[in-house]
Amino acid sequence: MAKQDYYSTLGVAKDADLETLKKAYRKLAMQFHPDRNHGDASAEQKFKEVSEAYDVLKDDQKRAAYDRFGHAAFENGHGGFNGRGGAGAAGFDFTASGFADIFDEMFGEFMGGRRGSQSRARGGDLRYNMDITLEEAFGGKQATIRVPGTQPCEACHGTGGEKGTQPVTCPTCRGHGKVRATQGFFTIERTCAACGGLGKVIEKPCPACHGQGRTTKDKTLQVTIPPGVEDGTRIRLAGEGEAGLRGAPSGDLYIFLSLKQHRLFQRDGANIHCRVPLSMATATLGGGIEIPTIDGSRAKVQVPPGTQTGQQFRLKGKGMSVLRTSARGDMYAEIVVETPVNLSKHQKELLKEFEAEGRKHGSSSPEADSFFRKVKEFFGKEEG
Repeated sequence: MAKQDYYSTLGVAKDADLETLKKAYRKLAMQFHPDRNHGDASAEQKFKEVSEAYDVLKDDQKRAAYDRFGHAAFENGHGGFNGRGGAGAAGFDFTASGFADIFDEMFGEFMGGRRGSQSRARGGDLRYNMDITLEEAFGGKQATIRVPGTQPCEACHGTGGEKGTQPVTCPTCRGHGKVRATQGFFTIERTCAACGGLGKVIEKPCPACHGQGRTTKDKTLQVTIPPGVEDGTRIRLAGEGEAGLRGAPSGDLYIFLSLKQHRLFQRDGANIHCRVPLSMATATLGGGIEIPTIDGSRAKVQVPPGTQTGQQFRLKGKGMSVLRTSARGDMYAEIVVETPVNLSKHQKELLKEFEAEGRKHGSSSPEADSFFRKVKEFFGKEEG
């Protein structure tokens, strides 16, 4: 059976760049890796094919030869893949370190590659949820928080060993942090179980931390909340997470901010909205009103006669702080005209007199009159 084109094997175009080739190989290699398909001979064969294809196409010289001569470039004395487990068409070794090398290149630390076992002992990241007010989000704040977690052991200074002793090279993995096992034509690397991937073992554990190099201990931190933060903002404090194992780097602390609901203001990005109830008399006759702003001051708004519900007044530069700048958003005061309630007898009589006077001198409610005139016309057409 004819050998499948390398580009088709990876599912890429012939002009695909190296990054595209890497992404295609990564996806297929993970899909057909023997560890995920135990006993599946077809998956094993497919894994071999995509690895061979990638090994050729990632190399500029091999790719140029393949583009010109196809598979024949690596056959009949051209250094081709001989199918017997030796160095193949692409000069790819399927017997020893070939798969391991290509997986180290592609997946690195993700697959437990050769980039250093110490990274696997890094401390875990921590999350801290903090509630702040809208005023605090506007002006920023300095907060003191107490975080539970682990800290480097003070007795052994994080080494995990008894005072005066040092970790020794792991005899199982010889300090590599990994052990290799050959299965058929490929090699699989796994984290060394004896040292946990550290490459070192403790002969005399520290009695305070039992060889871990870290102990459980809360710590107090000062956190700066910058002006302009929004709900859901994440602040990262590097190295303030869990302590690493036996002196390995600590994890990070992530602070997630949640804004409390405000009694007066609603936030919309950098802008603030405020609902302002207005009496019918003030809305009708007009007048000046004072409304609060997020910075604690008061702003004067001149309401014109005949102001309606829903009308907005913009107060430029009275909104929220904008993160990492000196700018501010705007504030919008939205008017809600309040209908009078709990009227006295005299007030009701005055309103009736007001209504009657309005009929004599023209409508004082043009929008309502227009609506009911249209309603009358509508029902007139229906009856006709």
